[in-house]
Amino acid sequence: TSSSVKSFISSSPKSASLIDNLLAEVKADFTEEDAAIESKRQLELEQERIQQEKIKAKQLEGLKVQAKEWLAKVDPLSSEGLWFERFAESYPSKLEAAIEYLRSNE
Repeated sequence: TSSSVKSFISSSPKSASLIDNLLAEVKADFTEEDAAIESKRQLELEQERIQQEKIKAKQLEGLKVQAKEWLAKVDPLSSEGLWFERFAESYPSKLEAAIEYLRSNE
């Protein structure tokens, strides 16, 4: 058995480098797979964000319609109308103020 141990030890550098190469290949495969998974996850997150943006845009369009209707109906001399005039002063437009007002009262 001592001669077989010696022959194994003498062939060891070759088998060690072979094992190192295999390990490096496996590690590279895992790294590539991890990168692919991460890339896919990022893509899914981006698609989800785009979907959320579309939903928000749709909701905003709906609010714009409601805000226009509300602005057309509100009596500017009523207490609500007078209050809204003051509220709207800090907004770029009455429409944006009405959208924010309706959004906060949902």
